[in-house]
Amino acid sequence: MSKRSILFGLSLLFSAAVMWAAADRQKGEGEREVRHVLLISVDGLHALDVSTYVASHPKSALAELASHGVTYTGANTPQNSDSFPGLLALVTGGSPLSGGLFYDVSYDRTIFDPSNTSCTPPAGSIMVFDESIDKYDAHNMSLNVIDPSKLPNYIDAHGNCSRLFPHAALRTNTIFEVVKASGGRTAWADKHPAYDLVNGPSGTGVDDLYTPEVTNVGGLDNTHSVVCTVMNDQLKVQGIINEIHGLTHDGKQAPGVPEVFGMNFQGVSVGQKLVTDNFDFSCAADNGPLNQQPGGYTDGSATPSKVLAYALDQTDAALASMIKALKDQEIYESTLFIVTAKHGQSPINPVKVNKPGHFADVVTTLPDAKTNPAAIAIATAANCPTSTQPPIFDCGSINDDDIALIWLAPNDQKISQQVRDYINTNALPLFVDEVMGGKELTLRFNDPLHDSRTPDIIVRPNYGTIYTGSGAKNAEHGGYNYSDTNVGLIVSIPGLEAKTIKSPVTSAQVAPTILRALGLDPQALNSVRVEKTRPLPGLGSGESE
Repeated sequence: MSKRSILFGLSLLFSAAVMWAAADRQKGEGEREVRHVLLISVDGLHALDVSTYVASHPKSALAELASHGVTYTGANTPQNSDSFPGLLALVTGGSPLSGGLFYDVSYDRTIFDPSNTSCTPPAGSIMVFDESIDKYDAHNMSLNVIDPSKLPNYIDAHGNCSRLFPHAALRTNTIFEVVKASGGRTAWADKHPAYDLVNGPSGTGVDDLYTPEVTNVGGLDNTHSVVCTVMNDQLKVQGIINEIHGLTHDGKQAPGVPEVFGMNFQGVSVGQKLVTDNFDFSCAADNGPLNQQPGGYTDGSATPSKVLAYALDQTDAALASMIKALKDQEIYESTLFIVTAKHGQSPINPVKVNKPGHFADVVTTLPDAKTNPAAIAIATAANCPTSTQPPIFDCGSINDDDIALIWLAPNDQKISQQVRDYINTNALPLFVDEVMGGKELTLRFNDPLHDSRTPDIIVRPNYGTIYTGSGAKNAEHGGYNYSDTNVGLIVSIPGLEAKTIKSPVTSAQVAPTILRALGLDPQALNSVRVEKTRPLPGLGSGESE
């Protein structure tokens, strides 16, 4: 590819700003050329976690990155804060408004059930992009590829009934596509094969995509144990180390170090969620002092349990190994290193946890649940037939954890206001803080009457409420609470003046920042143009552009 440079200029006497310029500009004394961007998502990592860890571990990798980086303590994910929209914010610069994906399991009123291979109307189906779409062996271990027969169907641009892969479901392009189109090499590692998503609509944005499954359906679920989860993370870490050495993730020859690459960590997220580590003894490697110990935080001040502290320490050690590899390859000073998170986790305070059951199940406990049209509409949406029972009509869907997304059946959309009123009237027994629908919803998202993906109603529960009956976890993400959305964010490169910016920013600003750092136009991202997303402040001279 042609040489592309961004210059980090530091004044010899007054190191006040980083100067970013175009590729053909001559470098001066003290300036840094960005040739690579390493993007890391430590899922669940709050800004508070970063601050606490750096203060208590002054020789940690996070502390080193912060020592020559900008730390954004007011960074927030765009709504929603689930893994899919959280990652898409980082790599597209947008939200579900332009990306069209609210959750990894959501709904689309124009697609068809996996069994409906002829796309015979009526349309409307759950859109599942999680571990359940993997291809598995006889021992219920993922082969780390997608099984197309498990994907929903849609009518493609040529009028054919085709399988809807995650990348094709994305309505906007990614930084990987932009970098690759400019001649750069790209790589990414994540927790499910469904993260084919990051390839973007072209389907080819990532040259080296590595997705070792963390959750095997019917087999080993690494997320039952922080130790097994860290071991799964380490597979991806080794992939990053190999790529830093100019190889593919599995150690084969490659054209060189990717211009943009990275991975997600699951250890911290699992450490935050687990009620009890290795609660079912499924992780044979987890036979030490953490086994059967409580996870999460011990108080509302985010003091980590031993289980969570282990995950934080192991993640930091992995970051340190990446820093060492970059230094060994003599590219540390030309690599922009970004550490952030797809999402936070809620609640932090363990005494706030409330798990009343799934939202629709809680509705059934109301006295008029079987007679009120609004309650019946909620029940209809929650009981959409599965792929083994093809629906004879579009019945809608509900997806919930510390939020509830409700797609009403077509006949029930006309009583959307009545459904909202019903939920609001019963806010106390339903543990509801806010109901978003109608004009309040369309102020933030597309109109569900005209957009096939947007939920009709979004329910935000009281802080600490998780709509689940699971006894295994005491925290979740996806909602709008502060501990869901406030995430750690450090942008670092040697020579950059260390500073903390407390003003609010969003994780979506990471994407245009990456392109600008590589000398590419952030406006090449559709979401950046649509949502007017700006690069992160405090990094350089082009901030007003």
